[in-house]
This record gives sequence, C-alpha cells and structure tokens, in this order.
Amino acid sequence: MAHRIQMKLGVVPDAERAPDSPDTALHVEPRVGAQTRTKGHLFLLVTSLVPGTRARDATQLIADSIRSEYYYDESAGIRVCLVKSIQVANKRLTHARERGALGNGPGPIGVGLAVVRDNELYVCTVGPAEAYLSRGARLSTLPDPHRDRGLPSTDVEPDVWRGEINVGDQLMLVSPTVVAALGPDALKDALVTLHPQSAAEQLNARFRAGGGTGSDGVMIIEAAEIAVSRAGVVPIPVRPAEPLAGMPDRSPIPLADTVAGGVAAAQSGARWARGAVGRGLYRFLVRIQDALPSRGVRRRRVTPLSARRESQRRAAVALLALVIVVGGLGAAVFVLGGRQPAGPAIASLDSAQDSLALARRDINRVVGPGVDLVANDPAQATRLLNEALTAIQAASKGGIPAATTGPIRAQIVGAIDRLYKMVDVISIPLFGFPADSGADLGAVVRGPDGAPFVLDKKSGTVYRIDVAGKRAGAIFHQGSSAAGRKEGAPKLLAVGGRDLLILDDKNIVWRWRPANTSGKGTLNRFPSGVKGSAEWGDDVIAIGTFIRDAEANLYNLYVVDPSGQQILAYSPAADGSGFPTSPTPRLSAPRDLGGVTDMYIDGDIWIVDGGQILRLVGGKAEGWEAAAPGDKVLRGDPAYRLIESGSARREGTIYAFDPANQRVVALSKVNGAYLGQFRLAGGADGWSDLRSWYVEPGVGGEPDALIWIDKGTLNRAILEASKIAPDGSGGPEGSGAAASPGASR
Repeated sequence: MAHRIQMKLGVVPDAERAPDSPDTALHVEPRVGAQTRTKGHLFLLVTSLVPGTRARDATQLIADSIRSEYYYDESAGIRVCLVKSIQVANKRLTHARERGALGNGPGPIGVGLAVVRDNELYVCTVGPAEAYLSRGARLSTLPDPHRDRGLPSTDVEPDVWRGEINVGDQLMLVSPTVVAALGPDALKDALVTLHPQSAAEQLNARFRAGGGTGSDGVMIIEAAEIAVSRAGVVPIPVRPAEPLAGMPDRSPIPLADTVAGGVAAAQSGARWARGAVGRGLYRFLVRIQDALPSRGVRRRRVTPLSARRESQRRAAVALLALVIVVGGLGAAVFVLGGRQPAGPAIASLDSAQDSLALARRDINRVVGPGVDLVANDPAQATRLLNEALTAIQAASKGGIPAATTGPIRAQIVGAIDRLYKMVDVISIPLFGFPADSGADLGAVVRGPDGAPFVLDKKSGTVYRIDVAGKRAGAIFHQGSSAAGRKEGAPKLLAVGGRDLLILDDKNIVWRWRPANTSGKGTLNRFPSGVKGSAEWGDDVIAIGTFIRDAEANLYNLYVVDPSGQQILAYSPAADGSGFPTSPTPRLSAPRDLGGVTDMYIDGDIWIVDGGQILRLVGGKAEGWEAAAPGDKVLRGDPAYRLIESGSARREGTIYAFDPANQRVVALSKVNGAYLGQFRLAGGADGWSDLRSWYVEPGVGGEPDALIWIDKGTLNRAILEASKIAPDGSGGPEGSGAAASPGASR
C-alpha cells in the first residue's frame, strides 16, 4: 500500500481574534505542480509585541513580502531562499511608514515559518516567535539565541532547521505571549488530544479567558496519510457488436460524397496554380535585378602603421573620455540622490526631544521652586542628577542645539558641584619672574624662615622670594663655589628644622641656614655627608625630613630611590654634622617606585604612587584608604600627582592635586573620608600648569591657603568660597624682578 502525506491546518480565523491582535497568519498551497515539487507548502505566522492596527499593517507587510520573495526566487534551495526572503522583508519594513508604530527599542516583530515539501520539513524563527514539534507525544522546540532581536533589525541572520516529517507529527507556530500565559503543558495537551483546528481554537479561547491581550497568533499543522487505492480487476477492451463497425463512413444522401470529392479537387488545383504564379513572378524579378548595372569591387588599400596607431590612440582617448563622463555622472547621481531616508533622522530627533524633556523634569525635581534635594535628600538628588546629565548628553548628541542644552547642562553641573562640595577659590599672584628671564620653576617649599624658596631648572638656581619687597634673591647657583666645592644643578628641595636642604645632580646634599630675617644665610655641605649618597643614581624622585629633636635641630632624612626599590631613612649624627650611618629601608619588601610622583612625611610616610595616595606604616600600605569624591559621572576617577598638609600626624586634612580635572581634593588624615574639593573660580586654567606647592595652615579658624607655582609665577589661593574673581585669578600675572645669582648669599 503506497502512502502520501497530507497537511491538516489549524488556525484561528481573523473574525474570532481580538481587535487589538497585531498577528498575521498565512498559508500558501501552490496550484502549479512545479512549485509544489520545488518550493513546497508555506506556513507563516508573523507576531508583534506592540498591539494595534498599525502594528498589524506591519506584520501583514512582512508576511506578504516573505511570501512573494520566497516563491519568486528560484536562484537557490529552500534554506537560502527563506533567509533571503526574511532579509528583504526586514529591509522593506525599515523603510516603510509602518516602522513608526513599532517604537525605538529592539525590533518587536517575530517571524515563525515552516515549509513542507514531500516528507521534508524546514522551520525558522526570528525574534519573538516560537515553534514546537510534537512527535510521539514528546514536545520539542527550536532554540533561538537571538529571540530578543526581532524585526526591524540592522543585522538579521536567520537559522533554518531542516528535518523529516512523518505521519502523526504536529508542528505549532505560536506567539510567545500565548506560551507565557498558558505554559508548554497546555500546548502539548491540545496537540495530543485535539484536531489541529479545534486545538487552535481552544488555545485562543483559554488565552482570552485568562485576560490575555495583544499578540495571540497560533498556527498548527499535522501530517496525515492518504492511501492510494489500487484496482483489483484488469480492464478489457470493448468490441463492436454490429458487422459494419470499422468501415468508412458514407453519407446517406445520394451523390453527396461525389460532390464533396470534386470540390476538394478544385481547391487543391487552385492552391497549385497560386504557387506557380508566385514562383514565376519571383524568377522575373531576380532577372531584372541581374540586368541592372553594378559597381565594381574597390581595390584594397594598405593603411600605414603610423595611421593605424594614430586611429587607435584617438579611439583610446575617446573611450577614456567616455569612461570619465559616465563615472562623473554616476558620482553626481550618487551624491545628489543618495540622501538618507528621513525616518531614522526623525526618530533620532524625537529621542533627543524625549531626553531633553527628561533632563528638564529631573533638574526641576532637584532644585525646583521650594525644593532643594541636594540639601534635604542627597541620595535622591544623586540619582536624579546622574539621570539628568546622561539625558542632556543624549539630547546634545541627538541634534538639540547647544543654545537649548547649554543652560540646562550648566544648571545640572552646578547642582552636582554643590552635591559633591565643589568650592570655587581665587588665586592671586605673589611674585612673577620677567618673561625675558626664561624662568622654568620646578619646586617650591616654605623655608625655615617662613619665606617661599623656588628652584629654577633652567638657570640652575634656588631663589628666596621676598613677597613683601617683590624681590628674588639667589642662595644657590649651579657652578658657584661654596665650602670648597662647586655647586651642581639643583634637583630637589626639602626643609628640616632650621635648614633648607638642596640635592644637586651629583647627589650632594647642601644645607642653607638663614642668618637673619632679611634673606641672608650660609650655605654648606654636611661635614659628615650622607653615607652612600653616591649610590643613589640619577633617579631620586623625592626627599623629605622629620624632626627628631627641635631644640638640637636634629631630623631624619628620607630618600625615594627607585633604582633600589626602597625608601631610605637616614638617622642624624648627634652633633647634626650629617648622616654618617647606613640607611634603614622603610618598606617591608622591595617595591617598584617608578610611579611615585610625590612624598610627604608627618610621622607617617605618605606617597603618591600611580595616581593613588598610600600611607605607609611599618613598611606597608594599610589602615588608610582615600575615599572617592563621588562625581565620577562628571569628572571621572581622580589620578593624583601631588600631596601636602599643614596639620600634625593623623589630624586635620591632607590635600591632593588631580591634574586631569584641575582640582584639589581634601581628605581626612584620620580615616581617608572625602571632605571637599576646590577649583579656580571663573573657569580659570591656572592649575593646568601647577608644578609644586605647599600649605599655609590657617590660624584662628581661618581656612588653609595653597602656595603654588607654575612656569614663572608664585601664587597664593585661599581655600574658601569666593563670589567675585579678580582679574588674573589663577593666572601668572606676577610683578617684580629676578635678582642676579648670588645677590643675597
């Protein structure tokens, strides 16, 4: 007994579906045998997570496009044609007017389709559409790793599954909304117990009874067999029963056959006569043409090689000109006619308008009339301000003019600054070197007499600055002689007790001690020297001191030696004549110090390593961690370069400079808590060239002040909020003249 497969279809009619259902179901059974053998039967379900009639227009567009493209394309097999038809439908939807009803999120349209050809089954799902195969009362599904990526999409790569379909197998194409509402068990029970049409209607009724809305598409196909009947009796021929059967037919009218034969003979003669006359006329015309005079054959001419080459050159030039003209026209058409569709631009502008509205709404909730969440609810203000800043940035990228976004952004940034304790300060110049002096300052310290001392790298000079007198007196100069030895190029400065320490490029430590308050002093080397200083190399990063006995002017000397991977601590001689003993390593284990940029000592050793502040206790960095300012959304994480403090050990504040954001961050020396941050008022960029500094502690409750230098100016900034920024705040508008080297030594 031979068998054929017949597909039984179950689908809910459009009249019985909900009015807001956007899904489209389509079944194509070719009427031409050739299409049936090559393309098979197409079962298609297009779903949408967005309800409404406009979404239904979009699903119908997808269904019609897939059907027409699939049956039109004869260039490849079923699998390739299905992929190409889905991609073409995706492109049509992207540029169609129905695209605007689908929102701006991921594509909400899903496609589930199946093709049955003989006993072959092809199944494909794209986006929010699911396929289930029931075989032997076991339910299987087609996995789709990109189920959340529906149409329209910029990148569609459908995966087509191929297998066999046998008698009794059932395939269900269903919306994920129905699966989520009913569950796989309900789908399996309906497939196993009911006819396809009854199963589809029952699932739709249960979905509606459970309060389901929107996408409700269900399509069920079942493979059934058709038995081909075979006859059991062999047919026999029918034999005539009358004797004249098989004889030529004769007319019953007398002479009718004779007259008919004569007419046929006359017609045949007429046809022969007509052909003979035509052939005669043709021969007559040919003879007339032969008799006409004719032109003789021209003699062959030989073209010179130079002429042929000239003709070829002209032809090549003409062809090249034609190519240039055609290429130019093509380029012009491409440039003038290749405008992008207005749909994406309009969608982008709509999204930018939404972002602008969100930013306005959030900032009004933070600092609206009678509302100040920055002071009353910082946590809520943080969330709203971060959201507002992100939204205003999206609005700017979406094409909203800066004249519109600028004031809103300034209001958001101002609220964030107030939330994270940003204070605008004024900096005034105390002393400036003349522009023609070419000064290149590299370090500044507060000297033992309270005056600022600066190091000029270009001239190799250390100056004492008389701020009141607007004068700079040289106390150390490269090439000058002191204590029987020439002074090298100064590299680093430090203050220990009543001494100003200067380290030169020969690793000799000099000390300058003031003799009076007018800037006079004496410069000497330590009689006992510093043991092992010649082994430091040329990569010493920083030096520092810590007072051991203020009355005897005894202090420890600390040296950051990257080549030795240690911080060396030298103990002083009892008479203060130098540091004659071997140093003590202060790190518990060797450490890479190549990233260290500054050191500060107050009993604990503080260093800046790789942009982070470390407090070293017992040779290890533990027990203290700097808290972040918290305004990462606006300025990013800080990367510090300099640290300084004016308070005693484990008291008060330590200040750190973040050059990337041109700000000074205040941290607690006790536990690392964030206390506030400072920047120059009026958007001044003076701190973009901040090279070195020290802190003047506030007296009697007054705020601390920073003494800082740039290339050629000594400046002072009081760390308190300012209302009016004077001219030149933060700028190097110094006055006064530089003293000649050695003028006050």
